[in-house]
Amino acid sequence: MKSFKRIISVLLSVLLLCGATATAGADGDVPAQADFVPVIRFVASSDTHIRDDNDTTYNRIGKMMEMAYADAGANTAYDKLDAVLICGDLTNDGTKSEFDKFAKAINESVREGTQFLGVVAKNHDGYVMNRKELRSYYKSVTGNDADFHKVINGYHFIGVSASENDVQHYDSGQISWLKSELDKAKAENPDRPVFVMHHEHNRDTVYGSSSYDGWGVTYFNNTLKQYPQVVDFSGHSHYPLNDPRSLWQGDFTAIGTGAVYYSEFTVDRTRTYHPDDAYSTATFWIVELDAANRMHLRGFDIEAGEMICEYLLENPANPENREYTVEKRKAASKPPVFDEDAEIAITPVTGGYTAAVPAAESTDGMPVVLYRYKIINKLGITEKKGWVLPKYYLAGEQKTIDLKVTGLASGEYRIEILAETAYGVDSEPLTAEVTIDDGGCPYCHEPHEGFAGFFISIYHYIAWFFTNLFA
Repeated sequence: MKSFKRIISVLLSVLLLCGATATAGADGDVPAQADFVPVIRFVASSDTHIRDDNDTTYNRIGKMMEMAYADAGANTAYDKLDAVLICGDLTNDGTKSEFDKFAKAINESVREGTQFLGVVAKNHDGYVMNRKELRSYYKSVTGNDADFHKVINGYHFIGVSASENDVQHYDSGQISWLKSELDKAKAENPDRPVFVMHHEHNRDTVYGSSSYDGWGVTYFNNTLKQYPQVVDFSGHSHYPLNDPRSLWQGDFTAIGTGAVYYSEFTVDRTRTYHPDDAYSTATFWIVELDAANRMHLRGFDIEAGEMICEYLLENPANPENREYTVEKRKAASKPPVFDEDAEIAITPVTGGYTAAVPAAESTDGMPVVLYRYKIINKLGITEKKGWVLPKYYLAGEQKTIDLKVTGLASGEYRIEILAETAYGVDSEPLTAEVTIDDGGCPYCHEPHEGFAGFFISIYHYIAWFFTNLFA
């Protein structure tokens, strides 16, 4: 069995290294792995949502750890995996049996020499037990305190779980304790990053943290902004880690962890949007620092076994190093481009059409995160508009973007489609002319003549009506 696991580990190493050579969305001058010598390496993840009735995330924890160990083992300069962080919502329903199952997944997959660092959250982890019992049971099955301060290879890790008070997310005593522990870490080495972890994002930092998104809290903001050394990891939103907005810098550095269990988005005024393949997504970070405290971030797709994003941050403890502020990221965002030969492929459907659009190319190293379309009639009036979310949150290349437009009357239309970055920078539109119905039946787009054609038309009009009613 050990030899089999070793073979799997080697194969994963090869796959990970191959993925690293062609990662979409790599940002800045990231180092070749051979040129970056880590002094610490850890996994940062969140939202495993272990369930009694489903082994999906149980298996994903094992695969995540196998991938992380394979990646570490492929680095001859430093082959250790020092820790794994899981930032809350460890379970889906907060039952003791789910916590037992979570602990089993960790014990089976985390090897000697790797510290497990986890926190428990107010919502999913706290559905069944009261908060005091939750914290106690968590410690009994994992051996970890719910709030902790650990030092690994000279780097400080501070974790804060949901408070013992069922009314509050976090109480004032925890905030005072966090500040005291940050003071200790700062006093020991003010020039070294300090890693903080909790479940919910800090309000108005990473993607998913705004008051509109609903996944951010304000308990820690006033404290953390006093410590530029802080690198803060959080989950809760399930918003994709390879979205450039999931890395934020201001008074401190904040990083969204994505989730081991499904993905979620906010698009315009649509929040908590789940695409059809949302539950296919599972992601985590591998975080490395070198002797100069440069931080190498690499995001991975667990199901695909591939790296999907990569960043290099100069020592984030230094407040002068803030290349990932919202302002700088917006300024660096450039319009995507469609290939000069790109064309929209139109297929008629009931009362409208489908359109297959060749995917646009990024010009700034950041993924294209949205496609917008407008349907304009021959009088120049926009009759319909909408958006399509591309699969940028998954590994692999999406070659075409598909959309469907229905509910159009017969007539001539122009479709305009443009690609958009995370910071709202649009491409030039791709356009096509289309004629709907062509004077025929709205259901099959063919004319029906004669006595028999009359009844066929009646049948098709009824079919067209109900098809569009439920479209």
